[in-house]
Amino acid sequence: MTLNHMIESADGVILAVALVLFVMSVLSWAAIGARLLYGWQRLKQRPTAPDAFWGQANSQEALQLIQESDRSGLLLRLVKRAELACSAVGGDIHDRLLRHLRDELLLIRHDLSAGLGLLASIGSTAPFVGLLGTVWSIFRALTSIQGQGQVMIDQVAGPVGEALVMTAAGLFVAIPAVLAYNAFQRLSQKHMAGIEAFADDLLQHPAFQTNKN
Repeated sequence: MTLNHMIESADGVILAVALVLFVMSVLSWAAIGARLLYGWQRLKQRPTAPDAFWGQANSQEALQLIQESDRSGLLLRLVKRAELACSAVGGDIHDRLLRHLRDELLLIRHDLSAGLGLLASIGSTAPFVGLLGTVWSIFRALTSIQGQGQVMIDQVAGPVGEALVMTAAGLFVAIPAVLAYNAFQRLSQKHMAGIEAFADDLLQHPAFQTNKN
């Protein structure tokens, strides 16, 4: 049983299953690579604000402090939105600040979870795609030996072995996707909790309590 023999003996269904698994694998690793490129600098350490930031009464200086200390850029996004809320005209400043921070939190959550849905889908469906290939291969093998009378073990072992390769291929695609999804999800939730706590504290920051207009 060689790879060339498997390809030559495969029909359209098996080739389609193999193509789907290949595309899933490419998409999975592309999503993992994209998350690593996005998250390595942003998520390798928990974003925190320096103590001087919380006692700063000037919003521009507070913005400068967080810009120098926040390598992730996630806290900086919230501070910039807070500065924008203070610069806006009309309405209660606390309501504007709350609304702007809420909108920015939604955008940050979306950025942190980008690609995770794809990994979850691939991790949950790839084994079943591989199983489909296995079932179809076994069906073809049993159909091919039907009516041949006495069947030797070597006549069954080869086709069944080829069929099980499809199940293994589905697992090889699914396992990295599931592991990556769990790791990125835990990391995203941990950092999102800290970012939401920072946003709550930012509502009480002295530099953003006075309307500039």
